[in-house]
Amino acid sequence: MMAIAFSGWAMAADTTTPSIAPDEALSRLRAGNERFAQSKVSAGKPVAARRAETAKDQHPFAIVVGCADSRTAPEIIFDQNIGDLFVIRTAGNLVDDYALGSIEYAVDHLGTRLIVVLGHERCGAVTAALAGSSAPGHINSLVRDIQPAVAAAKGKEGDALANAIHENDAEVAAKIRKQAQLGELASQVRIVEGYYDLDTGKVEWTLASSY
Repeated sequence: MMAIAFSGWAMAADTTTPSIAPDEALSRLRAGNERFAQSKVSAGKPVAARRAETAKDQHPFAIVVGCADSRTAPEIIFDQNIGDLFVIRTAGNLVDDYALGSIEYAVDHLGTRLIVVLGHERCGAVTAALAGSSAPGHINSLVRDIQPAVAAAKGKEGDALANAIHENDAEVAAKIRKQAQLGELASQVRIVEGYYDLDTGKVEWTLASSY
């Protein structure tokens, strides 16, 4: 089992950390999204009790690599509470070394076994990448890293933007599989891709059998 160092001290993986099987975690997300999509008003949650319960410890049942878009907060669209999800968000739901390290930490130390790469309808970052191969300032790094997805989607039937978003999700999932250093835990981890519909509130799933 690997050890991760923070601020000069080593933090060994906690083998006693409880984990929820990927299939069960996915079922929770499906059910939560169904509640969200069907509800006109968000149901109340016992936040005070949950805050106290998680104040000194956390065991999120899923990692969500999502877009920074303000309309796509995973805790809301999956109808979850404090401590349920370990969320990593950047424009275009891209992953870098920081994100990969965060994923490794959640798997190794928090017991999380499901990773969701969550794209969404009308993604601005992917739209920018479709519009051109470069952009001003640091936005250019987003456009650059989404270009492989744009190229992969080119010429496919259907909506060009939606195709590129799905390809980007697949590229990000593949990067996690290739670069995240999960050691012997990799066989216990499942990665799935989701596509959030801004209009309906529903998530469409592309499922993979394992890590």
